[in-house]
Amino acid sequence: MRKIGILGGTFDPPHIGHLVIAEETRVQLDLEEIWFMPSNTPPHKDAAKTGAEERSEMVKRAVKGNPHFRLNTIETHRLGKSYTFDTMKVLRAEHPDIYFYFIIGADMVEYLPHWDRIDELLELVQFVGVKRQGYSLSTTYPIIEVDVPFVEISSTMIRERIRNKLPIRYLVTESVNEYLKEQQLYEDR
Repeated sequence: MRKIGILGGTFDPPHIGHLVIAEETRVQLDLEEIWFMPSNTPPHKDAAKTGAEERSEMVKRAVKGNPHFRLNTIETHRLGKSYTFDTMKVLRAEHPDIYFYFIIGADMVEYLPHWDRIDELLELVQFVGVKRQGYSLSTTYPIIEVDVPFVEISSTMIRERIRNKLPIRYLVTESVNEYLKEQQLYEDR
């Protein structure tokens, strides 16, 4: 059975921290691939600042060059809020030969009791909790803990730096940086 990790999120924009989490999880758990899965409308956050097509393009650019990383747009094609249970049910039906590992930050580990259909979801996927400063991985749910180098970067911080005309070099990949400039994303207009 193939072992695939899923890293979901708004990726508004995707940054180096996402790539570090994905690569460290892939290596430590000996996963074949990591699928980056941008959400359409996440149930636990406000709407993204950019559209699903733009965020998918940025993820595509961010993962280019790593043969173990893939963009999966299943959630961006769905209207309304993206619930992990619905996504995993479809993916398991389409890929019965894959064992999925769903990668979440420690902030989401604390939020697991509030996830839609969490008990049924646990039958479809193995959760992987990534340590994050200021949050605990303590939970009654079965998760695999992964240590990754702490990289204090957030999409919010990157958007604020762009608005304040500060450089974001080395916080995002060069191809994402180029796309952000070309499209003038997150700039005050």
